[in-house]
Amino acid sequence: MWNHLKWLRKKSLTGYSLAIVVQIVLTAGACGEVVLEPAVTTDLSPVPTVEIESTITVVEDNSQINDTQPRQSLAVSDTLPSIADVVEDASPWVVSITTESFVRGFFLDYKNQESGSGIVVRPDGYIVTNHHVIQSSTDIKVHLPSGDTYPASLVGVDDVTDLAVLKIDANGLKSANFGASDDLRVGDWVVTIGNALALKGGPTVTLGIVSGLDRTISTDEGRRQFYDLIQTDAAINTGNSGGPLVNMAGDVVGVNQARLPQAQGVGFAIGSDVAVPIIQGLIKTGRISRPMIGFLGQDITSANADALNLDFSEGVIVTVISKSGPAYQSGVRAGDVLTKIDSMPIADVEEWLKLLWSYDVGSNVDIELFRNGEIINTTVQLGERGS
Repeated sequence: MWNHLKWLRKKSLTGYSLAIVVQIVLTAGACGEVVLEPAVTTDLSPVPTVEIESTITVVEDNSQINDTQPRQSLAVSDTLPSIADVVEDASPWVVSITTESFVRGFFLDYKNQESGSGIVVRPDGYIVTNHHVIQSSTDIKVHLPSGDTYPASLVGVDDVTDLAVLKIDANGLKSANFGASDDLRVGDWVVTIGNALALKGGPTVTLGIVSGLDRTISTDEGRRQFYDLIQTDAAINTGNSGGPLVNMAGDVVGVNQARLPQAQGVGFAIGSDVAVPIIQGLIKTGRISRPMIGFLGQDITSANADALNLDFSEGVIVTVISKSGPAYQSGVRAGDVLTKIDSMPIADVEEWLKLLWSYDVGSNVDIELFRNGEIINTTVQLGERGS
């Protein structure tokens, strides 16, 4: 629903071929038209003298390369991990979700069917998935690994995190164990499991690493933003949404959410430390109450700082603002830079949201803005964000 790879090959060169390559390198170096990789320097001065024996030895080199002793691998193992045991442990609590919605067309109306994934979070039939998986659905079904199918009722949704909780009339189910996403490091192995492409024969499993942390993505032409996400190169395909991102201990560390369609190996998941309290809150009350200030923002980067003539690097740029929201009514405008809330400095979007959501609905907050070289102070009464 969420709307050039170059191959490098190595060949061994001997005899006449080696002489040709060396001649090409020397000629190209003088012309400055060919870049050999990996490049040590971008200096285009004449190429150093080269001696040819059994190997090629660089006699003259201005760069400093640490080649004192070979280093041992920092990885625990030189082989890829086997994830068969992880998959076997997780498969009983990964479910397939199919939905049906009624679509009113220009000439005729029709039913739209889609699929996604989910995670059993409690033995008594509570399941978490993405909100976008079941959004606008008139009929939701949950298909267990055992082959049993159950109609599902919607317990609650949270559009801020894109999470939804479903309930089926079943007991004694195997449920997932949630780990700590805050303990993840870039480079950790992770596994995605889900109902990719609604293929028959059970869930699809992919292996990858944590590619990044604390990511922010925008959808719907920037009208919605999701924060504090895990980025992974483990494939998250259509139908994987709502399924688990699992560590090597078999614990859920994320809920698969989205992928970047214009890139390869760029997927995102909602961290378990973000998801767990939302799941618990939805099961308890069916909704999550959050204050609303009425605008979207983005971090300051070197590019937009230059465009806005900013001489500082911390704050949140107001990108989209609702004219009916409390911030607009208090004088905030698109292009303003939020720098403080109640005298507390704001470094970036993540810090801003964590602070904002610590307030109660109806609270009055003093904010400091930077606009056209001037500091502006105003007070905003926070509204309530709808689900």
